[in-house]
Formats: sequence, C-alpha cells, structure tokens
Amino acid sequence: MPPAGSRRRGRRARRIVISLVVLLALLVGADFGLAAYAEHAVSQKAREQLKLSDDPSVTIHGFPFTTQAIGGDYGHISLSASGVPIKDLQDVGVTADLYDVTAPLSDLVNGNTDAIDIGRLEAQVTIKASDINKVDPLTKVDDLRIEPSSIEYVETGQDADSGTDSGSGGDQQGQEGTTEDEQDKSRAGVRISGYVQIAGQQLEIFCFAMIELHGTAIDIVPKRLQYGNDKETTVVPEAVQQALLPNFKATIDTGNLPFEVTPTAVQVNSGSVTIKGEAKNVRFSGATSSTGG
Repeated sequence: MPPAGSRRRGRRARRIVISLVVLLALLVGADFGLAAYAEHAVSQKAREQLKLSDDPSVTIHGFPFTTQAIGGDYGHISLSASGVPIKDLQDVGVTADLYDVTAPLSDLVNGNTDAIDIGRLEAQVTIKASDINKVDPLTKVDDLRIEPSSIEYVETGQDADSGTDSGSGGDQQGQEGTTEDEQDKSRAGVRISGYVQIAGQQLEIFCFAMIELHGTAIDIVPKRLQYGNDKETTVVPEAVQQALLPNFKATIDTGNLPFEVTPTAVQVNSGSVTIKGEAKNVRFSGATSSTGG
C-alpha cells in the first residue's frame, strides 16, 4: 500500500491535470466565441454594404484566433454570399478570399470595416442562366440553358480528338492539347439552348458561342446554330442561321465588381457563368460598396 504522502501527491497531480484541461477547454471555447463574434460583426457589415437580405457567410481561418487578433494580422478570411444585386443582375453569387488582412481587434468586432486592409484578394462572381435570360436579346429565347463547350467545337463543330462532327457533343470541356496555363482564360466556349419562334413554331435551338471578357463586360458571340435536342441535332441552314444568330448575341454589364477586383478569367459552368478576378492592397469597406446599381 503506497504511503499516505504519495497518495496525496497523486490526488494533487490529478487535480492539477483536471484544472489544466478545464482551463484549456475554457480558453479554446473563448477563442472560438471571440472568432464567431468577429465573423458575425463583419458579416453584418458586409450584408449592409452588399445590399443583401441575409448575412453572408464569413470565416476567419487559422487557430488560435486570439493570437491573430492581438497582432491585428489575419492570414485568411473568406466570404460568400448569394442574391447579390450587380447592375441589372439580381441573383449573383459572390465568393472572396482575403489574404494578409490587417485589422485592429476593436474595429473588427465592432464592424468598423474602414480599418480592414486587404493585402491580396481573390474574388469571383457567378451569374445564373436565369439572370442571363433577362438580358436583351436573350429574352427572346424561352427556357434558356447554359452548358460548357470546348472552343474547338464552338468554332469548327468538330471533336478536337477525332476531327469529326460529334453532334451536340459540344460539351467537350477545355481545350485539347493545351495546358491550363496556356489557355486564354479571358474567353470560353458555351452551348446555349432554348426555344425560339420560327415561322410561327417554337423550335429548340442549340447555339454554340464564345463568351469573351472585355473589362467588366461579358460578350456572348454566337458562332453557329443546330436544331434538335441533346441526343440528335441537325445543322441549321445558313440563311436561317443568319436570321437567328442575332438572338443570341448579347453583352452583360457586371458594372463594378465587388471588392474592386480586376476581372482576369471567365468560366462556363452547367447553368451559370463565373467571372474571376484579383486585387491587391484594397480596403474592405470601399471594395464591397462598389456593388449595386
């Protein structure tokens, strides 16, 4: 049987360990609580500046938060929001990654975004097909749908691998034979489909077009048309093509993108188009307030 002194020392050691575990749990809980409060404060301010009906999602990355807060330097803060109004677009999705952020803790938790400086920022906006369908003359196309297509197929109507016509297989994504770094990211192929009135009849048309980025505007430049569904298609006669192609030519003005980013890339997704951009040395308040009409 251990001596009484040893038993007392053992109990004391256990109490110390338990106390340290409890203290650590309290500190971790306090750290997460303070981070959550700061995220909420920034979210509310971003909601006001982005003119949203709901708070956007804000995450301050890195642990512990308190260490970053004391120094006022944050390695990475991410933000995402949906339903952002930009110019004539009403349901734009916005995501942003903020790096090398400087903000005093008192200003951060009080939502004083005037004090938040961003060293480097990567942002993207996603425009849904339903918003694109509201841009003239695309309003003449019923049930407008968007899918990615290879530039090769848009321009030639041929599969880049086989060199043969692959029907509606314009869903070939990317550019065969080129690496991602070699591709011109300011343009992309797109397949736009929908129903158009022709001689009193509503026919389904597939338009293969280029989406080109010019400043803050997206130009949709139609190249050729096909009749039919996504299983069987027929090339539209030249005379009919010339008459219908203007229905698919449009310019989408995104105005000043949020976070003052310079658009550098456009990407076509199933059902939407995404513009990507980046900026350096910007202030959070001025950056987000650039949206709206």
